[in-house]
Amino acid sequence: MNAPLKLYFSPGACSLALLEAGLEFTTEKVDLAAKKTEAGTDFNTINPKGYVPALAIGDDILTEVTAVMQFIADQAPTKNLAAAAGSVDRYRLQEWLGFINSEVHKPLGGLFGKPSEELRNSTVERVLKRVAYIDGKLAGRDFLVGDAFTVVDGYLFTVLGWTKFVGVDISAYPNVGAFLGRVAGRAAVQAALKAEGLLS
Repeated sequence: MNAPLKLYFSPGACSLALLEAGLEFTTEKVDLAAKKTEAGTDFNTINPKGYVPALAIGDDILTEVTAVMQFIADQAPTKNLAAAAGSVDRYRLQEWLGFINSEVHKPLGGLFGKPSEELRNSTVERVLKRVAYIDGKLAGRDFLVGDAFTVVDGYLFTVLGWTKFVGVDISAYPNVGAFLGRVAGRAAVQAALKAEGLLS
């Protein structure tokens, strides 16, 4: 990959995968409420969908976290951030990316918008059912797919990190708690959190 990479991000998004992959990239923060980049550009001209991540690959723009994560992993094959294309583990990784995206990311993201109490309660109930499922799948395992950290672990770590900002208590799930602790201790995770201003 010779094209320059630029990540348009919001704090708590997905710069982690790029740091884990060891790829050279630049970043530009996006104010999602104002739809403006740090440089003052209308973000809708970069990603008409209006949300992050958006990864500029030279003149191309790639969006949707499930696609961006796999692209990044494939640019650094020696890092083993995703199983080989065509393998069962690669499809298992895609399965997890889709599940986290639709069943954890989307409902948790909706809680930032201050929904009604009824909607909030039903959303929290839904999220906790999904966290319980994940907790069961992590029993006796360090990571979600295979024996090593992959981009899907970074994605889950990022999204579950939002729970403390939206008041969802996941402390009853010990395997998830242990997983979050393992991932938090990774050097690239610490670097990503510092880069996004989430860790001093």
